Amino acid sequence: MKSNKRYWLFVVALIIPITFAGAHPAQKGLGQKTDEATARKQIAEDFANAVIVAKDQYAGDVDFSKLAKASILGMLHTLDPHSNYFDAKEWEKIQQDQRSRYSGIGSTIAQRNDKVYIMSPFDGTPAHRGGVRYGDQIVQINGESTETWTSLQVSQKLIGPEGTSVTVKVARLGATQPVEFKFVREAVPLPSVTNYYMAGSGIGYINFERGFNFTSFDEIRSALADLQKQGLTSLILDLRGNPGGLVDQAKKITNLFLYRGQPIVTLRGRPQVLPTREEVATNNNPEEFPVVVLINSRSASASEIVAGALQDHDRAVIVGENSFGKGLVQSAFPLSDGSGLWLVTGHFYTPSGRLIQREYNNRSFYDYYLKRGDKDAVQRTEEKRTDTGRTVYGGGGIQPDVLVKFPPHEAELQRVWVEPVFQFSRALVAGQVAGLGEFKIDRPCDHKHRLTQSDYPVSDKVLAAFKTYLREHKELKSDDTRVDKDGDWLKRRIRYEVATAAYGEENARAAQADGDVQLQRAIGELPKAKALADDIRRLRAAAHGDTRRN
Repeated sequence: MKSNKRYWLFVVALIIPITFAGAHPAQKGLGQKTDEATARKQIAEDFANAVIVAKDQYAGDVDFSKLAKASILGMLHTLDPHSNYFDAKEWEKIQQDQRSRYSGIGSTIAQRNDKVYIMSPFDGTPAHRGGVRYGDQIVQINGESTETWTSLQVSQKLIGPEGTSVTVKVARLGATQPVEFKFVREAVPLPSVTNYYMAGSGIGYINFERGFNFTSFDEIRSALADLQKQGLTSLILDLRGNPGGLVDQAKKITNLFLYRGQPIVTLRGRPQVLPTREEVATNNNPEEFPVVVLINSRSASASEIVAGALQDHDRAVIVGENSFGKGLVQSAFPLSDGSGLWLVTGHFYTPSGRLIQREYNNRSFYDYYLKRGDKDAVQRTEEKRTDTGRTVYGGGGIQPDVLVKFPPHEAELQRVWVEPVFQFSRALVAGQVAGLGEFKIDRPCDHKHRLTQSDYPVSDKVLAAFKTYLREHKELKSDDTRVDKDGDWLKRRIRYEVATAAYGEENARAAQADGDVQLQRAIGELPKAKALADDIRRLRAAAHGDTRRN
């Protein structure tokens, strides 16, 4: 037993330093106090004893790498819900995400009726060049049947090192035999800006939902330049679902809209790790058009930096739902074995001084993330003022200026109709719905096309064909008597599916804009945003004696 324990103490001696190996440079060279050394030795002893008991007494096999990972995660989650540990494979994926890229064939997939289908190949990728289409059912990868696979399992097989090969077979409607594709995996761009377009006369819309990564600022700037060429005079910046990311990118994006010297965010942490610093705008000629920012409960972190700064300076109207409420700053610490830590090293404060972090003490990890027990209203722990004196609150995320909740019936409509609509649309674009040949799409996605009102309008005739399809396909178990009641939603959804086949998933989202109550309200708030922008411009002109800009 003693030799066994010495062995596990040696293993633990390798594991425990992992949690400290990524120490911030400011912490190195400070020396280790005797009580700290004793504490670390005791941790190693306790952990080794627990591992030995598990190894000798557990009824099944013991995976020591899982034990080590779980112990590190458990330790970190006693500190806060956001500090995290990632093994080498997970850490590499994070680096890829932050570089706005991954290596694979370049296509979105989805699970429908327990099968996995191609939804849309990305522009210029192996999947796009090879000719995969919307609705192709993935039936085999590298000779392995995908019969019982989930979309996650399929994705894991399609993703792989750049330059490696993968063979994919798909079942395509109208084809008598599976169609085989041989791909060489490539670096696939995964931009932060999923799509942008003109949502009305002079109204530019940018969907920015994939996180703040190394390319985010350049993408936003490029989208703005393109929209301005198309006549943009006001902007809707959609941050719904954006989980955050790099603070530096949030600062650069906010800087586009604020005047030189206006605070953007203040970071505060331990003096030797994250000294307090205030990030301020440096733009002498910021954009002055009206801005509305859309947020929801999944807009977090860097998204809240942008929304909070624009709200505190009265530079934008915030529309939607209360944001997530993550006011913590995390630093990345790569470790010597290829794994890494995300450790909370500080807090951020909006320009008015708000800390928007939600309370996470005395509640479970899952209750915090699922917001179980949260009240609908923001946790108003502190009251602050915007530049023009409006009241704003900290303690529970960013509270929108105009509250518009996600319609509760929308989730029910999706649950009932998404799969039947997909199966119908798959047949429709394959030319297998009688009398609707104009919807047949037998060409690659045209990602350069921006959806217009004249593209694939869905009429009552299409809805009638959908009813007939449901009656003929009892296996879908759908109630065709609901079709008329849900007709408007179904028309938008069918058009979205067809537009996905024709122009790609990102461009297709415009097909559902008319039914997006939060987006429509954002458009309706643009006059208020214009009044705010005009007021700020006049106030600055008066303060600086500058009458040249109006």
